Amino acid sequence: MKVLQVLPNLNSGGVERGTVEFARELVAQGHESIVLSNGGRLVVQLEAEGSRHISLPVHKKSLWQLRWVRRLRRLLEELQPDIIHVRSRAPMWLIWLAWRKLPAANRPRLVSTFHGLYSVNAYSAVMAKAEQVIAISDCVADYVQRNYGVPRARLTVIPRGVDLAAFSPRPPAQEWCAALYRDYPHLKGKTIILMPGRLSRWKGQEAYLQMMQQLQARAPECHGVIVGDAEPKKAHYRKELEQQARALGLADHVTFVGHRADIAEFYRLAQVVCHMSNKPEPFGRTLTEALAAGTPVVAFDRGGASESLSACFPQGLVAPDDITAFTEKVAAMLGPKPEITVLPAFTMTHQINATLSVYRQLLNPSETAQ
Repeated sequence: MKVLQVLPNLNSGGVERGTVEFARELVAQGHESIVLSNGGRLVVQLEAEGSRHISLPVHKKSLWQLRWVRRLRRLLEELQPDIIHVRSRAPMWLIWLAWRKLPAANRPRLVSTFHGLYSVNAYSAVMAKAEQVIAISDCVADYVQRNYGVPRARLTVIPRGVDLAAFSPRPPAQEWCAALYRDYPHLKGKTIILMPGRLSRWKGQEAYLQMMQQLQARAPECHGVIVGDAEPKKAHYRKELEQQARALGLADHVTFVGHRADIAEFYRLAQVVCHMSNKPEPFGRTLTEALAAGTPVVAFDRGGASESLSACFPQGLVAPDDITAFTEKVAAMLGPKPEITVLPAFTMTHQINATLSVYRQLLNPSETAQ
């Protein structure tokens, strides 16, 4: 099977990392994997793991982008993929306009994934035009059905899976700790409270800083670590957060380490991982990754975070936006780490098998119906 995945960029973020992981698994199972994007830091890893990358500026939201439609149509005719799997709205418009003009008998099968609770408008509706639609959680599936009228026969819920081999429960590697403490010597001996995720106003870093201020009064041995960076156009937001940390008296108690490729080791080092998005998040892969690494997670009880924690670690849920209750929950988890089990539905193995099943149903509907 030849699979073409399409997304805006390959820099950082859950969609990007998930695309690279899925591509690696496709290759491991003997399929041909191609990814089309505007490029980014993850291209090197993608290609090293056996996939081909094609770079085109499919990331921009502009009518001027329509000039790429003909070129994309020629590219699809040249590649002849069996499946096109699109993961974002801007490239989906270009792909759909190119795909629909291909001869019906020779078209690849078209799949989209709703990775978010997109705004309800004509621009977002293009994601529902795929032959099969994947939603990454039940709350996303309900949203898609309610707002875009996608029939259940064309909609499949497949949670974003965690790689249990990459995020296994064990102590962080000694050499990794040594390197970390060389760069951040003040972290040694501290109880780490981790906040992973892209720096964005809705991801909850501001609430996390308020929580850390409250926690300092109760557990001064705790130190906050924020892993993640802002998108290039929003680089100023990191400076705002650093300024807020100083204003809250946290300059010596919270460390920003930026984008990291070693997030699994940070999960293992942490005593608690925090998830504090201020609006419903469609899934939140940091939750299942941290749980798979053996570290408890505390999160607001809404959206996809509620679904995954209710299934795997319900004791980590807190009423939405209640920072005091969140602080108390984190403080209650400063003892020995609890036993945690990530259910099979949230694993990479399940995601791969379920997604391939969607592909096969499209390619061989008569066989899969038997």
